Amino acid sequence: MWIYEKKLEYPIKIKNPDPAMAKVIITQYGGPDGELAASLRYLSQRFSMVTPQARAILNDIGTEELAHLEMIGSMVKQLTKNATIEQIKEAGLDAYYADHDKGVYPVSAAGVPFTAAYIAVKGDPVADLTEDMAAEQKARATYEWLINLADDPDVLDPLRFLREREVVHFQRFGEALRIVQDFLASQKIFAVVMPEVH
Repeated sequence: MWIYEKKLEYPIKIKNPDPAMAKVIITQYGGPDGELAASLRYLSQRFSMVTPQARAILNDIGTEELAHLEMIGSMVKQLTKNATIEQIKEAGLDAYYADHDKGVYPVSAAGVPFTAAYIAVKGDPVADLTEDMAAEQKARATYEWLINLADDPDVLDPLRFLREREVVHFQRFGEALRIVQDFLASQKIFAVVMPEVH
């Protein structure tokens, strides 16, 4: 179903190691509001959608979230690649290093491993799309806070790109919600009850 284009959606070219930044950016890889949770949520919710347009939007955004996961993984890898053991210790990344070396493992910034509990799938299209709009706002907020923590333009540029994509996704989910609500409203049949004549 998918065709993999072997390049990142937005280039990641980080020159300076910064394991402290990697430690917080990784939350968008495996944290509760990160790209892995978003992708799995949307690609699972699409099966409950009642219109082809809503299914397509969930499929499109779920797929794009996989591309964002790849970007975040690349950022974490580049931020730690040439880091010394001293830099890793100073960043408080030594416990992570002990378990994963400089590998990219899905955890939150606090070190909590990814869990399927992050994936909200209710099976009700209105509830799911409303959840998705909230999820995009939470991801946008997280990117804004990561931007506040960053000072390297090589890190800031892709973070800003990702933040803007969350805004677009929020808007697209709003469109999908309107389409679904209009469809559901058109499916209701109202019976007129006539009073009995005596």
